[in-house]
Amino acid sequence: MRPSRPLVAAMLALVAAAAAGCTAEARSTDTPSPFADCQGLTGPSAPPAPTLPDLELPCFTGKEQVALRSMPGPMIINLWASWCDPCRRELPLIQKVATQTAGRVTVVGVDTGDSREAGASFAADKGVHLPTLFDPDKKLANAIAGTNLPITIFVDASGKSYVNRLPLDAAKLSTLVKQWTGMTVTP
Repeated sequence: MRPSRPLVAAMLALVAAAAAGCTAEARSTDTPSPFADCQGLTGPSAPPAPTLPDLELPCFTGKEQVALRSMPGPMIINLWASWCDPCRRELPLIQKVATQTAGRVTVVGVDTGDSREAGASFAADKGVHLPTLFDPDKKLANAIAGTNLPITIFVDASGKSYVNRLPLDAAKLSTLVKQWTGMTVTP
């Protein structure tokens, strides 16, 4: 007995819808950037951070290039992507740290190996609005020999840095923020 054409069409539509739900990228191209702009991330008063790679990355919200070494410390740089499962848990914690340390610690995200639409959609869903750089070619991850995301770089006020290559929970993040920035936070 052969299934009817409407039944076959319905089954194909169901399979197509299920497959579409498994993709890493959002489908809409209308998601506005949820991120803060990169104004104030660099400046002449910023002490050099010689332990960071000598890279410039574009701000997610525009074409402004941000030189990593010219960002003021202390700072926290979090490399993430919308398709990274541990990033989905960690990035909201990084946002809480950014909110609690605003004006005292530079906290920046780097959307890595991702599309703009997927990154913006993910961040909007998670309530993430910290200044973010866009690195679809993984230049920063490659420069620090990072193979898996998330990666978090902590830089103290003197420019010395530490690269954490494992996902962070709230307790570990709080400990590293205190150690590298001197700030007490409760992510």
